[in-house]
Amino acid sequence: MTKTGGSKPQKTDVKVSLIGGHRLKGETLHERTLTASLIGGADIDLTDIDIPDGADLRVTKLSLIGGVSLKVRPDVVVRVHGIRLGGVKDDGPSEPGGPTVRIDAWGLLGGVTVTRG
Repeated sequence: MTKTGGSKPQKTDVKVSLIGGHRLKGETLHERTLTASLIGGADIDLTDIDIPDGADLRVTKLSLIGGVSLKVRPDVVVRVHGIRLGGVKDDGPSEPGGPTVRIDAWGLLGGVTVTRG
């Protein structure tokens, strides 16, 4: 993850496809990521990066059909917002006081699954 500091503008990654999902690795993401597709989900792996405490990392997923599969470390707090048919599966952080990642998932079908490890 690339972290900008101070008054510098935050960078946004944009991934767009009509059919097919996106695989995103943490070292290639910036503070904001937008992934959009008509049909297809997002597979996001943040386990190999160090997200600093206080970082504002946000992933927005827009799709008609497709959910989000997110892999994070055990100490990361995940906040999920948006509207979609499908639930949120997250057992919560196993360690208190970690960094926070926000997932905004907007779509018709597809849930959000958070895996820790």
